[in-house]
Amino acid sequence: MNALDLQKLTVNSLEDLKGQDIVVLDVADRTSVTDWMVVVTGTSARHVKSLASEVVEKSKEAGVRPLGMEGEEDGNWILVDLGDVLAHVMTRESRDFYALEKLWGIADPEELADSENQDDQAAG
Repeated sequence: MNALDLQKLTVNSLEDLKGQDIVVLDVADRTSVTDWMVVVTGTSARHVKSLASEVVEKSKEAGVRPLGMEGEEDGNWILVDLGDVLAHVMTRESRDFYALEKLWGIADPEELADSENQDDQAAG
């Protein structure tokens, strides 16, 4: 299975279980670790765990064994490593705190400005 197909399988798996705010980041030209990052929000720690388990199950069914999974103990942020695709399954609080899209410099500049304005308003 090529990287793009694996990325689509990951997104479909997350959509099937109602993952929220799914963002696909093409990071192939930014890192040698992976080609794609898929970031998704779960509504609770239980939902995050279910989303991550679904990605693992569907990838295994497609013949791709995950290289690893981290964070399933607390369920705030679970990383599923599929090699060419990394799935970051997070609660809203974790996603807002770590801001992976911003970290990778890929988010829409207007969206980042809006986010920063909201942060400034909340702080002041």
